[in-house]
Amino acid sequence: MEYIDSFVEAGSQILTSMAQLECNMREPYFIDNELNAENVVIMVGVTGELKGHAMLSMNEGLAKGIASKMMMGMPVETLDDMAKSALSELTNMVMGTTATKLEGKGLSIDITPPSLMTGERLSVSNDAIKTVCIPIETDLGDINFNVSIKNK
Repeated sequence: MEYIDSFVEAGSQILTSMAQLECNMREPYFIDNELNAENVVIMVGVTGELKGHAMLSMNEGLAKGIASKMMMGMPVETLDDMAKSALSELTNMVMGTTATKLEGKGLSIDITPPSLMTGERLSVSNDAIKTVCIPIETDLGDINFNVSIKNK
């Protein structure tokens, strides 16, 4: 939990500035065992002094709305390659900003390229590391920013 503030600040900053979303960051909480995700998940691995992963989870309608905002209002009817690229880049920016904030606290991390997954009833299991969920209410819908990290 001691590093979660960096993730919260980065998520709020990037979602507000790059996706033009009004964000209300809710109280983080722990998730035990399996995480039942929405039908769009973008995951980024974390390496270096911290290890694990972080992911944004949202429903498809919200994902389309965010992609549209990132593409200057262009209508997004389906999650095509362009929309998926926009969502992946958004997650990359959130995690890059998180890495910068952690660097300011004396922690060096690297991030992997984002992986975007879609489907019904997605679940992620991670028994080795507890997951912290940062619920984010936006004007387009809710996002769960799930962080599973541990010290090296």
